[in-house]
Amino acid sequence: MRKQRYPIFWLVLLALIFTTTIFSSLLAPFEPNVMDMNQIYQAPNATHLLGTDQLGRDVLSRLLVGGKVTLFIAIVSVVLSSIIGIIYGGISGYFGGAIDAVMMRILEAFLTIPSLVIVLALQAMMQGSMWRMAMVMGITGWFVTARIIRSEFIRLKEQEFVQMAKMFRTPLWKILFGHLLRNCMPAIFVVTIFNFAGAIFTEVSLSFLGIGVPPATPSWGTMLYTAQNDLLVGAWWMGLFPGLLIFITILCVQVIGGTFKQGGNRTHV
Repeated sequence: MRKQRYPIFWLVLLALIFTTTIFSSLLAPFEPNVMDMNQIYQAPNATHLLGTDQLGRDVLSRLLVGGKVTLFIAIVSVVLSSIIGIIYGGISGYFGGAIDAVMMRILEAFLTIPSLVIVLALQAMMQGSMWRMAMVMGITGWFVTARIIRSEFIRLKEQEFVQMAKMFRTPLWKILFGHLLRNCMPAIFVVTIFNFAGAIFTEVSLSFLGIGVPPATPSWGTMLYTAQNDLLVGAWWMGLFPGLLIFITILCVQVIGGTFKQGGNRTHV
């Protein structure tokens, strides 16, 4: 019973974070970008539950709206990287031979360079909207997905039900989608979960370095970026609450992904 309830707690907590960020426009007590110079660096109080920043903006409101930006970037980038990884890894694993050898050498060349370095370089050149940031993260985050899909396709294409499908001249698209890809869904789900956690970390890292979304756009990363100087004047709440929420969100995703990974996968004919 304890093992069964353990992931439920993290699922509920993650769902709560998503819900509050999705409906942030309704739940935010103040307009996130409205400045009140008479309320600069207010510590958490009854009016501003999480305090105010250097421009008198409500931290709670910016935290809720900023979560929507961060999670949006993470979701878009993970969807894009998953599509690229599935296509690339599926082609490499199914056809094998020279095609697989060439594609794997290209993939290994990309893997020798840390993905964060590639993202930093591209983001520095394409710095702009959150859509551009999501695109950059998406086109550089598919390497692990491609390797896992390739391994799954190589394993599954030797299974008896796939060989029978080829024997009965089943259309190629049906073999790829109906037999191979469908049986890769557990692995795809697990790697997507971990990629999502990595995407949150990447967005926070880029924004913390000042090359993420524009500073005027609230996100968890930009809030940490501005909190660097605020901590020097004793505004501890500026970095504590965004950092705590980032930590809890990534922890939830990691625990959920680890739970499903331990659950194993099943093959469906």
